[in-house]
Amino acid sequence: MAVLAAYQALPSQLKSLMLATVNSDGSPQASYAPYVMDGDRHFYIFVSGLSAHTGNLLRTGQASVLLIQDEGQSPQVFARQRLTYDCQVTLVERQTELWETIAQEFEDRFGEVVAMLRSLADFQILRLRPLGGRFILGFGAAYEVDSQDLSQLRPETVKG
Repeated sequence: MAVLAAYQALPSQLKSLMLATVNSDGSPQASYAPYVMDGDRHFYIFVSGLSAHTGNLLRTGQASVLLIQDEGQSPQVFARQRLTYDCQVTLVERQTELWETIAQEFEDRFGEVVAMLRSLADFQILRLRPLGGRFILGFGAAYEVDSQDLSQLRPETVKG
């Protein structure tokens, strides 16, 4: 599979992303969330306001996101395809057209559990807008995500 095609396909093969956030003490916290993605490669997560990661995301306005190939799909566990993005985080306000559209996309993708979550006041939709990132296809195959055009990659430059 061509590099660009693999990069563009990976998010559609997964249903959840790994989140790295920082708490108010500066300690890192890892978690995950199911997501939907729009045509601009913005991720939306539907999360409880009671969870630690939601508080961290709203407080800092930033997150690191990891999408990684399933171990069972990878011929080599040390070389799993993976994609990381540094993201800016914003709250999608309830009772807006965008909130309703994204909530419906969650329901279409994840089923009736989302109808129940939509009724819970503490559940919020957050938009994670990638600012740049990195795609690893396998051993020796690292690419920078073009921060000006998230649909494109550049060979990673060695930093030294």
